[in-house]
Amino acid sequence: MSSRQVSAQLDEAYWRVMPPHPSTIRPVTLSGHRGVHATTILAVRHGDQTCLAGDGQVTLGATVVKHGARKIRRLYNNSILAGFAGSAADSFALFSRFESKLEQYRGNLERAAVELARDWRTDRLLRRLEAMMIVADRKSMFLLSGTGDLIEPDDGIVAVGSGGPFAMAAARALSRHTQLTARQIAEEAMAVAAGICIYTNTNLTIEEL
Repeated sequence: MSSRQVSAQLDEAYWRVMPPHPSTIRPVTLSGHRGVHATTILAVRHGDQTCLAGDGQVTLGATVVKHGARKIRRLYNNSILAGFAGSAADSFALFSRFESKLEQYRGNLERAAVELARDWRTDRLLRRLEAMMIVADRKSMFLLSGTGDLIEPDDGIVAVGSGGPFAMAAARALSRHTQLTARQIAEEAMAVAAGICIYTNTNLTIEEL
């Protein structure tokens, strides 16, 4: 077989597995996930304390563009904590909508969360927002998502984001087998997540009630 024939076969094999034009190539994201997963937010209720912790890393693809982002807020006269994982612009829009629900229902966290989840599921514009939220006060804690999910954890521990499963597992173990406070549990669990998840750092924001 001549070198020209070999080259022709290689070309044929290449175009059999590659798209015919660069414009048809689509970027591939990690496991099909979007930016909503690239962070860690952890909520812990332990004893008489409620704590919400979030890392500060912001990534754009595989590049870290910010180390000290603040992904947690105090709402409704500092009586309610809210944290987000996802696009910053989308998350700010959700914060604003959730704040208006809290004002409408006079700080009733459960009612405000239910109404936000309902709007998020049914509103055409809200459904396009790529974010998840954890909201908590001294008595209740909820996870909200754009699919209409409204989940209250059984044990007072919940997390979202790419490092969420690691942080939640560590927090559950610490809450059952140590005498640490809610804040200490959150700090240690977030450190575990940051040591495993490349999208999570140790520059933490922690708020307590």
